[in-house]
Amino acid sequence: MRTLAFDGRLGASGDMILGALLAVGADRSVLDPVESALPVRYAVDSTVKNGIAATTVDVLLTDESGHDSHDYGQPDEHDHTHDHDHDHDHTHDHTHTHDHTHAEGHGAHRSYTEVLEIVDSMALPEAVTADARGAFRLLGEAEAAVHGESLEAIQFHEVGADDAIADIVGAMLLVDDLGVDRLVTTPLSVGGGHREMSHGTYPIPGPAVLEIAERADWSVDGGPIDAELLTPTGAAILAQLAEGVETLPALSVAASGYGAGDFTFESHPNVLRATLGDGGSRLDRDSITVLETNLDDASPELLGGLQQTLTAAGARDVSILPVTMKKSRPGHLVKVICKPEDAERVAHRLALETGTLGIREHGAGHRWTAHREIETVELTIGDETYDVDIKIASTTDGEVYDVSTEYDDAAAVADETGRPITEIMRRAEAALEDGH
Repeated sequence: MRTLAFDGRLGASGDMILGALLAVGADRSVLDPVESALPVRYAVDSTVKNGIAATTVDVLLTDESGHDSHDYGQPDEHDHTHDHDHDHDHTHDHTHTHDHTHAEGHGAHRSYTEVLEIVDSMALPEAVTADARGAFRLLGEAEAAVHGESLEAIQFHEVGADDAIADIVGAMLLVDDLGVDRLVTTPLSVGGGHREMSHGTYPIPGPAVLEIAERADWSVDGGPIDAELLTPTGAAILAQLAEGVETLPALSVAASGYGAGDFTFESHPNVLRATLGDGGSRLDRDSITVLETNLDDASPELLGGLQQTLTAAGARDVSILPVTMKKSRPGHLVKVICKPEDAERVAHRLALETGTLGIREHGAGHRWTAHREIETVELTIGDETYDVDIKIASTTDGEVYDVSTEYDDAAAVADETGRPITEIMRRAEAALEDGH
């Protein structure tokens, strides 16, 4: 299984992730759709951080003709100060001097919906679009939680500008180009100390980073330096893509590389390391969210129809549990698993079908699922031959760990032949084994 592992001990930002992905072998040309859709250009270069050769990526503004915009007033020394959490640090250590205008925080500050419209307009591969939308949903939910607003009302500031869109979509394109089956990260260092924001002095990590970390599969560490090491954009990219691990997994290493950050520290190289190789088998990782509501007046007919109506709206699974509600009244808890991007549509259908006054969402998380395929075997009983489907569950590298006959097929054959269902199931699974 092709695995990409990040070492998060010096944190992560969008440009560090881009640099690490390019350093480990991703093709620079896959970023072309972003440069075509936005007035930006990815400037890829190299630097040395505390003796470590690393790749740098800067997102530069371009003019209408596609050339880099210039700031003739003074060289861009990257000493900007911003009042919001964002995806760039404040001190750069590139080995060259230039006067290009960086896209950091430039461009329109957009709503969550406007950002998604831009992503959709790029006509990206389906998986890339889904991951980019997922990362922006994580950012939007974090901002909404911090400011006490709804997701639809939230206005992105730096993370809605051109450079943040370029960071997130670019990272998804490069990961897709590498063709990895699994992406992991060790615990991510957030740094320490304090920083000035528009609402006062806040401890590091900032509120948005903590909100994203709450929704992520990986863990965070404080330190080892008093600086902002994990940015909201970097956190959102990894929250969407990465499984958390404590240490580098067992890998047959094919390539490794480093993406440079903007800080220069006395004794810690400010780089994000990526390692690409083949690892062991695992289950598929699927991003999900869970919707639930309590019902105290639903008829059996209504409840019985929810599987069909909610599945048609995008639900992946529907469970209905008996519960005791207020005043000891009997009721039902409806729990629905769906993809984060389908949550609003499924919630709307659930409200229409049940008349519920409120639906809870348990944020974006993940579930582990088997790779599933169906094989059909032929059973000869008497003078007749019957087709029976068998579901085969396996890990991503093909290790089969469960075989089960489709019950409805076995029941139909049992009904026609007068044989027990369990016998039909045993014979079908034996036929499958004999065929292999």
